[in-house]
Amino acid sequence: MMVTELKPGVYWVGVVDWALRRFHGVELSTHRGSAYNAYLIVDEKVALVDTVWSPFQDQLLANIREVVDPAKIDYVVANHAEVDHSGGLPAVMREAPNATLVVSKRGLESVEGHYHQPWNFKAVGTGDSISLGKNSLVFVEAPLLHWPDSMFTYLTGHNVLMPNDAFGQHYATDARFNDQVNQEELYEEALKYYANILTPFSHLVTKKIEEVVALNLPVDLICPSHGVLWRKDPLQIVHKYLEWAAQRPEPRAVILYDTMWNGTLRMAEAIGDGLADAGVPYKLIYAAGTDRNDALVEVFKARTLLIGSPTMNNGLLPSLEPILGEIKGLKFKNKIGAAFGCYGWSGECVKLIEHHLEESKIPVIRPGIRAKWQPKPADLAACRAFGREIGEATKRPLE
Repeated sequence: MMVTELKPGVYWVGVVDWALRRFHGVELSTHRGSAYNAYLIVDEKVALVDTVWSPFQDQLLANIREVVDPAKIDYVVANHAEVDHSGGLPAVMREAPNATLVVSKRGLESVEGHYHQPWNFKAVGTGDSISLGKNSLVFVEAPLLHWPDSMFTYLTGHNVLMPNDAFGQHYATDARFNDQVNQEELYEEALKYYANILTPFSHLVTKKIEEVVALNLPVDLICPSHGVLWRKDPLQIVHKYLEWAAQRPEPRAVILYDTMWNGTLRMAEAIGDGLADAGVPYKLIYAAGTDRNDALVEVFKARTLLIGSPTMNNGLLPSLEPILGEIKGLKFKNKIGAAFGCYGWSGECVKLIEHHLEESKIPVIRPGIRAKWQPKPADLAACRAFGREIGEATKRPLE
């Protein structure tokens, strides 16, 4: 990708990764690729805010050289130590031997812990600033958004907020700005990013946004570390984050299931019929055949989570275990849940699912429903009634 001048003397020098399909190891799907955004500011002093993942460090340096000799960089800001942002640091610091490496107070530990290099560190806290000449960098600590070392960097004069992982998306595109891309795709990826990464920290998201707003900093451009940059109505994504952080789910249901010989599937379909009878929209999600991160977005949006599995080896079908672990870790709020499933011999599945829901702080709205062997017509009628009852509970206002 070509270097892009965002404001006079402010350049995007990042890299678009069109081929990326898994992230955080293999834990996060990235169907539309991603971008590793880095920002070069040329004033009386020269600053680089964030780098890129190490496989792309040579491209980063080539981009910087299009604007300035890397040896002239005075400050390198590492907003967060995770290697998709900091992986290019060793290469950059070799090319900029006189640069000061600016980190948050917790970043002193995390950046050094990743790279074990005797760089010239400078730790900053909220409200600290560094003059570049005409304009200054101002720093805001953002612990647990989404690591303890995370911080935001703000460029005065040009009113540019560089918030690292906040407000980003895993979205590869030939365009740089939010008004140049498909809006449905953009928000699909922004919500997926929030739901899968930032949900556990929602209360901190709200607090941090309120703190940044209280600083009264004008914002003309929001430049996250992944995806496109927000220049048209840039605060639209901030308002969306406040909405998502409130975790006020829609009155709809997700039926998440796996099945062996389609008995549990038939139960799921009958429960769905009952939900529809109650006027509640729902989605049926086959755990063994659906991308886990996409399924979690649907769980995030829904008020009600119904989980079904047959019993196998005194437990659940294995495809459900990873997503149940994620649901617990993501700490979803304002949800209700219930369990269902077929069994042949021992029949523990419903109780095990209810235990998972309770561990995830999702109240079990009513005892689960089971069917032995293949569900009979009476079992399916009971499932429809179960769905109608859950549907009525789904429509009740949040407390």
